Amino acid sequence: MPKRISTARGREFGAGIRAALTEAGLTSRDAAAICEWDPSKVSDMTNGKGGVSQLEVATFLGVCRVRAAELAHLMSLHSDTHIRGWWQQHGVYAPVWLRTLVEHLKLAKTVTSWHTHLIPVFLREAEYVLEVQHASATAPREELQERVQAQLALQELIKYGVNRTFYIDESALHRKIGGFEAHSKQMMHLVRMANLPNVTIKVLPSSRGAHAGLAGPFTRLTFDQYEPLVWVEAENSSLFIESQDAIKGYEKVISALEEASLSDAESLELIASLYAETKDSYA
Repeated sequence: MPKRISTARGREFGAGIRAALTEAGLTSRDAAAICEWDPSKVSDMTNGKGGVSQLEVATFLGVCRVRAAELAHLMSLHSDTHIRGWWQQHGVYAPVWLRTLVEHLKLAKTVTSWHTHLIPVFLREAEYVLEVQHASATAPREELQERVQAQLALQELIKYGVNRTFYIDESALHRKIGGFEAHSKQMMHLVRMANLPNVTIKVLPSSRGAHAGLAGPFTRLTFDQYEPLVWVEAENSSLFIESQDAIKGYEKVISALEEASLSDAESLELIASLYAETKDSYA
């Protein structure tokens, strides 16, 4: 079946419209009747499509009594739902909850993630997350625990029914984030995760030298109904890549990482040996 023509902005707009209906306790037909519209117009909105004016969107959101901040967000998305690719600039620091990422993780069929110097975000144990957040020069200290919980919640979104593949640079396994005890817990967590049926963890050995992933970390999401998307996280911005040519480029990087990495069994053996070392050191 061909993938639906859709964009990240359009999907987030549609999800916002559906949430507005739910919170207002209205069905699509209820809202259409109040606005004196054909029900198909509301259906197009909930699916992130065009066909409605900004005035009509404002009218609909008013009927649903959407709060001001959410209204402003959805109104800003409305005119751009056709644009592929989305660079979100967050200011001094990223928000606690990356809404666009969350919406797409809920829809994901597969998640493939690569990191150059840290454990990928979807594999981090709680203490590891806290230490990384605490080391940040920009994250507000009063938000640290909230940020830890938000990152752990991302893992829960893809815990079931999503095939996950992670490529980790060997150097990340040796970096002692949080001291021996936290490092030991993180290695044990990786061992547990690698034994799950829908999780693959592959280590790229430091001995490989230069390799295709040196440009930086990224995560590719694939979906049943939509074209793939790549998420790139920076210090205070998020990039969601949708161009087919760009996605093909990242898929070539993934193929190269696959070729350069240890096998599943070899990777698990390495991680398990590091866990044994850290456990002995901690003891």
